[in-house]
Amino acid sequence: MIRSPLLLSICAFGLGLTLCIVTAGLLALWMERRSVDAVSTALAEGGLTWATVSADGLEVFLDGTAPNEAAAFRASQRAAAQVDADRIISRIAIARRDDLRPPRFSLDILRASDGIQIIGLVPAATDVAAINETVTELAQGGAVDNLVETADFAVPPAWEAALGYGLNALRRLPRSKVTIYADRVEVQAIAESVVQQADFMRMLSQNQPDGVAVYLDISAPRPVFTPFQLRFSIEAQGAARMESCAADTEAAQRRIQAAAVAAGAPANPVCQIGLGAPSAQWGDAVVTAIAALADLGRGTVAFSDTDVTLIAAEGTSQDDFDQVMGELANALPDLFSLQGVLTQASEGGASAEGPARLIATLDDEGQMRLRGRVPEGAVGRSVEAYARALFGAERADIAMREVGDLPAGWSVRAMIGLEALSRLNEGTMTLEPETLILRGRTGDAAMEAALSRYLGDALGQGAAFELRVSYLEALDPMAALPSPEECVARIDAIQADTKITFDPGSVEINAAAGAILDQIAALLPDCRHVRMEIAGHTDSQGREEMNLNLSQSRADAVLNGLLARNVLVSNLVAQGYGESQPIASNETEAGREQNRRITFRLLSEASDESVVENDPSEDPRRQPIGNPQPRPDRTQDGATPTPEQE
Repeated sequence: MIRSPLLLSICAFGLGLTLCIVTAGLLALWMERRSVDAVSTALAEGGLTWATVSADGLEVFLDGTAPNEAAAFRASQRAAAQVDADRIISRIAIARRDDLRPPRFSLDILRASDGIQIIGLVPAATDVAAINETVTELAQGGAVDNLVETADFAVPPAWEAALGYGLNALRRLPRSKVTIYADRVEVQAIAESVVQQADFMRMLSQNQPDGVAVYLDISAPRPVFTPFQLRFSIEAQGAARMESCAADTEAAQRRIQAAAVAAGAPANPVCQIGLGAPSAQWGDAVVTAIAALADLGRGTVAFSDTDVTLIAAEGTSQDDFDQVMGELANALPDLFSLQGVLTQASEGGASAEGPARLIATLDDEGQMRLRGRVPEGAVGRSVEAYARALFGAERADIAMREVGDLPAGWSVRAMIGLEALSRLNEGTMTLEPETLILRGRTGDAAMEAALSRYLGDALGQGAAFELRVSYLEALDPMAALPSPEECVARIDAIQADTKITFDPGSVEINAAAGAILDQIAALLPDCRHVRMEIAGHTDSQGREEMNLNLSQSRADAVLNGLLARNVLVSNLVAQGYGESQPIASNETEAGREQNRRITFRLLSEASDESVVENDPSEDPRRQPIGNPQPRPDRTQDGATPTPEQE
């Protein structure tokens, strides 16, 4: 059979075409596989395991759901480094952020004499117009700088209560700064006097909203002393005492204290700094007078503004008294006037029945016993009536005798002495013709100085009186309170066996944690003077930011749990630290269990920086919520890990 040349040509051409098509297909498949493998390897090396790669001819497709825009961009970049960017078709979706955390709403309002400045971020549902109206009214024509912005998020539960309290505080404080958060209000203000400071504190302590921690910082200028007084005494055997003292500057305070110690007083005598000094040379005058009294040996020197009284003790010679008086008169600054009193042995005020005397004794249970002599008639009966009014009729045991030969002013001096005695916890007041003697004990460290000022004013600076009041810490209600370190130690002891824990993934106080909170709540009233932080900690399982938020929520839950147990929490602050302060290894379950904890630690008075912590192995550095430090062992664009497992 003879084959046609044409047929042979057609067959050869068909066979060649088939071979070309098969070769091209195999080459395209090889290129697709190579591109997919190269891009997949690059994405895996970059931790972008959420992305998938496919190809269709020369086109390379990227699919998957990226956790954020940055991760999607990095995936495209890594793919473009392996194949031509024109061949890459990205079909990457971005994960929805349904768990987007709302911002921390706050308002800072500064009120001064020339206007008000307000800045902050508030929920969109907040009545900003009402805030503006309040601020404009309080400015009273002054400038109002309003920089308030809004954000469309849900209103936090206690936001309206905190806002109302903060604006009310602003209305009552002419010079103040009020910072309002959803869970706390911070108030800083300047009072014009110590009395006004106390009034502000009392006013702001009332009607504090539930669920809102209130922090008050009300400062006052130095106290004003009217008159400006000082009283220093040297008794037998050279025992010296600063009964009351005022200084106008720190330098004057140091000089006066040094002069008192040099004259025989114990180290560091109390001397308050205040306003109202009659002269810039107050310190010079006091130091000079104390030195003169030390030369005399015994007696008292008293200042009331520029009036100086030197009272020499009984038995001082006239010559010594005259010499010291002359030298002191010449040494005092010109503005100060000097009066001298040389106490003589008593020759009057006595009868054949014994010396005139009135003695009142106050015991530690508040019972007062009054014996001695009073003037005849209504004047004498007024002393008895005054004593019963001071100490209570049921606590006053009074048996006095009315006589007619007592010195002038006896009843007035008796009532002054009884008033001074009533301010002590226990003691004795003895009234004699020439002097009034007060002895006793108190739980107020400043009481002796206060009584010295009172007796000096009431009796007159030239009047003779003896004062010996001792301070006993056991009588001091503040000293009886536990120290800050003891407060934290007691809380640690409660958590020594069973600590505050939460159910997995929960921020609710369960029954076990509630029982511990009951014990802590029982001791916290004695620790209201102590600034403490409730610190929340987690282990390292889960995303770092989620752990930080979880620790903050749990610390807040403990704070709210104490508030629900009628504990005043103005001295407490909640702070979450997440996983940033481990005390054990997170590689074992036992270590993770130790790291999941709630601790209490001390805060300094000047700031919120921690100064003591109940676990000394923890890092005291604080990390504010919302700004976690990145961990070197974790990529930011990796797969979303699960939260802490408990």
